[in-house]
Amino acid sequence: MTEETAGFGKESDVPADAGEPSEADRAAASDQEAAPGAPSAGDAQQSEGDVSAQDVWEAEGGDQERGESAEGAPSELEAARKALHERTQDLQRLQAEFQNYRRRVERDREAVKEIAVANLLTELLPVLDDIGRARDHGELVGGFKSVAESLETVAAKMGLMQFGKEGEPFDPTVHEALMHSYSPDVTETTCVQILQPGYRIGERTIRPARVGVAEPQPGAAGGKGEAGAEAPAAEEENGGPDEG
Repeated sequence: MTEETAGFGKESDVPADAGEPSEADRAAASDQEAAPGAPSAGDAQQSEGDVSAQDVWEAEGGDQERGESAEGAPSELEAARKALHERTQDLQRLQAEFQNYRRRVERDREAVKEIAVANLLTELLPVLDDIGRARDHGELVGGFKSVAESLETVAAKMGLMQFGKEGEPFDPTVHEALMHSYSPDVTETTCVQILQPGYRIGERTIRPARVGVAEPQPGAAGGKGEAGAEAPAAEEENGGPDEG
């Protein structure tokens, strides 16, 4: 058979590989099947738009919060300064109270010390009186003299001072008059005899001096004044002094 079969001799206009998908199409299809929930390109663009709006909103909110914090910063600083000033005043007040307390304690301590020393020396006054009488009678000799002088030295170091001398004016605040007499040799009340010396510690008198006092003779100064006043009167009665 030499004749060609009709319909088989013409070439087809459709390419041979038209019905078969390309490798790129198969890869895209396989990726779509592997990730069925993946967003499409439109969805991705929409998501990007949503994120941008949220970022803008957050940025605006952050700016507002920063503005509010900036407005609240001066008030917080002022409150902190006020609190610091109050704490400083409290500290200064406590320091002043502590200084006053320390000075008061020191003053009380000194007062207690002076009272204790005064009480001790008051008990030693009779011994010092015996030493003074022994010295006046010439009995302060030998080892007894050394002991007596040492005792007097220690008492002086502790602040004990003796006062009361003959011839000084009588002072009722530091003298105790045990004897009284009149004397033409004095012009005011004077201590003429020291019966027992007085002692003091600083400005505090622990024992007054016991003394004998003498006052001016009554009428001595007045009599002289009256005599001097009577002489001119007599001259006036007699017509004055005789003329030479």
